[in-house]
Amino acid sequence: MSKPHLYTNPRSRGRTVRWMLEEIGAPYDITVLNYGESMKAADYLAINPMGKVPALVHNGMVVTECAAICAYLAEAFSDAGFAPKPEERAAYLRWFFFAAGPLEMAITNHSMGWEPDTKQQGFAGYGNYKLVNEVLEQAVSKSPYIAGQRFTAADVYIGAQIGWGLQFNLLEKRQGFIDYWERLSTRPAFLRATELDNSLVIK
Repeated sequence: MSKPHLYTNPRSRGRTVRWMLEEIGAPYDITVLNYGESMKAADYLAINPMGKVPALVHNGMVVTECAAICAYLAEAFSDAGFAPKPEERAAYLRWFFFAAGPLEMAITNHSMGWEPDTKQQGFAGYGNYKLVNEVLEQAVSKSPYIAGQRFTAADVYIGAQIGWGLQFNLLEKRQGFIDYWERLSTRPAFLRATELDNSLVIK
């Protein structure tokens, strides 16, 4: 089995994938791309035609989209223990997809100053920003981790969304979010990943 190869930028969602790679503990390679020429260069567009990061190449296969990469790594390196157990699978998939869909869309639209009106909420797929905050807080407050008592890959992705949302005021500062993020942000793998990415940021 080849080493995973991450294409990333330290100022991107690639930080979430770096965290996941540090959690699984397997060796990996990394290529840092800039937002100018290298992300739009022909050799990288052959990997990700969207011309964005992160992207992962592993065993000759390409995985893009942050949530998909985290889920893929949990399965490809299942011995690390971050894929769901049968009794965790429903919550794991439910909230993984919720964070990648409704949460992402609600945060993006809200940050750009657009809120769907009452009629549009039925088409938006997430209702409204306030509802998404309420539902997510309930989800992360029911148990220590999103799928139950055990940390999984879904916590990496959802935790990164919440940590990022709190840092940049893109989520409401609800106590449930703060408590959940405090549990995750002290993990050694998160701290290692953060230090590695911070070292790549040009001040």
